[in-house]
Amino acid sequence: METDILPVDANQLGKLTITATADEASLVEEWDIEYEPGQAADSLRRAAREIQETDIPVAFPTETVYGLGADATRSSAVRAIFAAKGRPVDNPLIVHIHSIPQLRSLLPGAGNAGADPIPEIYKPLIRKFWPGPLTIILASGEGSPLAPEVTAGLSTFGARMPRSILALALIREAGVPLAAPSANASTRPSPTAAEHVKDDLEGRIRTIVDGGPCEVGVESTVVDGLSHPPVILRPGGISLEQLRQCAGWEDVVVGYKDKHEQGIKPRAPGMKYRHYSPKATVILYEAGAKAPDIEEIATKGPYKSVGIVRTKTWSPTLGHSMANGAASALTTSAADEIDTSLAPLDSSRSNLLRAVTQHEVPHATHSLLASRDERPPISVWDIGLGRSTQGVARGLFSALRELDKKDVHVILVEGIDDTVDDDVAAAVMNRLRKAAEIRI
Repeated sequence: METDILPVDANQLGKLTITATADEASLVEEWDIEYEPGQAADSLRRAAREIQETDIPVAFPTETVYGLGADATRSSAVRAIFAAKGRPVDNPLIVHIHSIPQLRSLLPGAGNAGADPIPEIYKPLIRKFWPGPLTIILASGEGSPLAPEVTAGLSTFGARMPRSILALALIREAGVPLAAPSANASTRPSPTAAEHVKDDLEGRIRTIVDGGPCEVGVESTVVDGLSHPPVILRPGGISLEQLRQCAGWEDVVVGYKDKHEQGIKPRAPGMKYRHYSPKATVILYEAGAKAPDIEEIATKGPYKSVGIVRTKTWSPTLGHSMANGAASALTTSAADEIDTSLAPLDSSRSNLLRAVTQHEVPHATHSLLASRDERPPISVWDIGLGRSTQGVARGLFSALRELDKKDVHVILVEGIDDTVDDDVAAAVMNRLRKAAEIRI
């Protein structure tokens, strides 16, 4: 089938209205869009109709990565997600919702008058972080409207409300919750731009809603508050310290490992299988490791083309001169000079307002590194993600994919320090350790 990319500018959808409410049960402020005639609304509605009328999943942007969404209540639609991605069927999916009432409709006891099916332990998190990069584990129960394939045989499922107005509007227009893993081929780096989705899934899906680059760049944090103490099952866009500031979560513990584990039943996506891997060999240099010598690595490989992903300390092309003998022609990217971290925002109103925000990521610069002998120069593609942890997270998957498209043979990655209480750094290193074939 032919795969179409449909650019949708959130600012052209129409008027977004956010309504404050004093109702404690609402948890998240209500929102609505008064659509304006035009391509943006037409494209969004086309994608929603495909979700309603076919089993072919639709790719769409969230603040974390692009998701591959289908009706979470229909088995045939959910199975099509696994088929399109080549995803193992024992890897559970996250359910994306647009409102608290939609979430309640999926939970056991939803029809009981006066009883709230949302566990109290999650309410402080929902008030502070939704919409946003946080997935909560909930009981599915007998008679669940969710297709059994969503839970991969578990008695629980993960749910989140994405902080992207395009995602929220698509889910509401479709009228159903969306089961939506990342919109990449299984084991590949997660997609943070529409072209990444097309690279992996062209011919497997019909529609990619293009909302621009993703804001966060790594997947959501997954937490389980049904256990005691509460557990982080996957690091992501919400940090350990942020969680511990919420009532009931002061003693939350880490329950994930940085290596993929076979022979276990995953409680959340990303816990079992190798993931995030580009085609090129990835060599990860842990924080504090000595920076590599490009030519030495190329000679040992031998690699004729080298990619570099820099973060906190490495200099452009690792300080080497170019083939013409001049100093490096590479300039420091804007990401290297500017702290791109976002100021923390605590209210759900702020989260909803941020739902229309997108951020650009840096791109690779090419140069030729002169060889010490008579061999041809080494082709070097260099990407600086900047000093801010948020900037590194936002650009990581995009950098790996871009270097893959340059057909580099090896990618040298500068790791960041994840020994402090910073789950964004932990999320970055968790993904890199799963992608790397060699760690130094």
